[in-house]
Amino acid sequence: MRKFILTLSILHIAVCISLAADSTRWILPESRYELTGRLEYAYNKSWGHYANIDAQALLPINKHFEMNVNLQASFKNVYSVGVILRPKFTLPVGEMFFDTEVLYKAVMRADQMDLVTALSLGWRFDYLSVQVGSFCRVMESYNRDNHSEEEYNVEAFNLLYRLEVFVRPQACNWNISAMFSNYDDFNFERMWQPLFMLGGRYDIDNNWRVHLQAQIKPTGMFHLNAAFYGATVRAGFTYRF
Repeated sequence: MRKFILTLSILHIAVCISLAADSTRWILPESRYELTGRLEYAYNKSWGHYANIDAQALLPINKHFEMNVNLQASFKNVYSVGVILRPKFTLPVGEMFFDTEVLYKAVMRADQMDLVTALSLGWRFDYLSVQVGSFCRVMESYNRDNHSEEEYNVEAFNLLYRLEVFVRPQACNWNISAMFSNYDDFNFERMWQPLFMLGGRYDIDNNWRVHLQAQIKPTGMFHLNAAFYGATVRAGFTYRF
């Protein structure tokens, strides 16, 4: 794990140095209010085949602060609500941001809840976005008797990381990206359970955007015994105000 973190740090520093030579390469994308709707097809070895419906909102309060609200309903009787508060600062090269996130998942099929709180620091450029931080998870049964000896489960610290590479600058009307991370909009995995994602978007006009993403979740990656566990395909539209 230490070697992995060191590799990310070295890559991050190298990109900063290369871009610093020409700061005009970074064009800050326009901040606009966005509403997104997505449909998901998913499969994993625990739940089999199922579908999800997502609704998301991006709220740029001002040029230094924005908020995300994410909602998901799964046909497996699982419901998620997430909120992200994001201060951000434009730098001579790129943009720095701080994410404070809360994700609540009601796993009604198992009468359980899953609450995650996360803090992370990110830095994004035309062709690269890097993010690192930590998150805490609390898992509890809805049927737990507060007067019994049954306890809820707390994971006080988990490493959070994300590395995303783009083929075009952020302000272009279409882009394709590849991502390596242990979390997405509705899932946080332990540090040794990475997700691999490939996605793209296209701006139909000034208001409408279409996007598609595929995600693969293996198991045993950091134990040198990788095996397929699940996959997700997401497609949807965004309306920008």
